[in-house]
Amino acid sequence: AFSGKDPTKVDRSASYAARYVAKNIVAAGLATHCQVQLSYAIGVAHPVSIHVETFGTGKLSDERFEALVREHFELRPAGIIHTLDLRRPIYRQVAAFGHFGRPELDLPWERTDKVEALKGAV
Repeated sequence: AFSGKDPTKVDRSASYAARYVAKNIVAAGLATHCQVQLSYAIGVAHPVSIHVETFGTGKLSDERFEALVREHFELRPAGIIHTLDLRRPIYRQVAAFGHFGRPELDLPWERTDKVEALKGAV
């Protein structure tokens, strides 16, 4: 559950970041399905693990996807907060009806602004 957690709680902010990464991978045409898993350890800023699952639809190797994500996305907690502007008071609007798949709200984790960078990197 995200409600009641501030953006410094990595279970909330990293979930938004994983959605952001996956949407950009799909929008760039690098896969038709994508799930991103991020793992963090206390006291370690960068994710200790990044796993991109494309369910057989990916156009790159798992290793290349991981490198691409590390290269193009800021996934330290402070970087996620900055990139997705998570200190802005936007949480009331997602408290009901969900945090994902809400295009009418223009939520930062639903944007696909990394598409050209991802396409250019492959």
